[in-house]
Amino acid sequence: MRARTLRSQPATASRSRAAATPAAALPEPFAGWFAAKGWQPRAHQTALLAQAAARRSTLLIAPTGAGKTLAGFLPSLVAAQATPGRPTRGAGLRTLYISPLKALAVDVARNLLTPIAEMDLDVRVETRTGDTPPGKRQRQRLTPPEILLTTPEQVALLLAS
Repeated sequence: MRARTLRSQPATASRSRAAATPAAALPEPFAGWFAAKGWQPRAHQTALLAQAAARRSTLLIAPTGAGKTLAGFLPSLVAAQATPGRPTRGAGLRTLYISPLKALAVDVARNLLTPIAEMDLDVRVETRTGDTPPGKRQRQRLTPPEILLTTPEQVALLLAS
């Protein structure tokens, strides 16, 4: 399987592309959230949605501040909200993010929790690192969050348990 690489354009090109991809292309509450912020989704954010819908692996290369975190998780968040009548919270693990560094996993979780809270999404996001208390690890095995951010070492421990 070949992965498609998406490269973010410089700010001026990105803005003009984003204008061609209106927030209306996003489902609610995502379109409303972008509009309330006075933002338009960036081209790479909507492109990742399209790639995910086509079940294609994609590598995103973009500079700091380009919205990579939201772009990467947007397909998971949209999918979680796209199933009316089906409970999202407690539905099980949907997305596993493996970070090479504990600090990065914690930072990504913090950056992801803000839009989730602002959109009032019913999605539980948790981290699992070497510092995670045993009780929380046990709960994560029995009732996993919808999105889990962890490290390679913790994945090995999860698989071994």
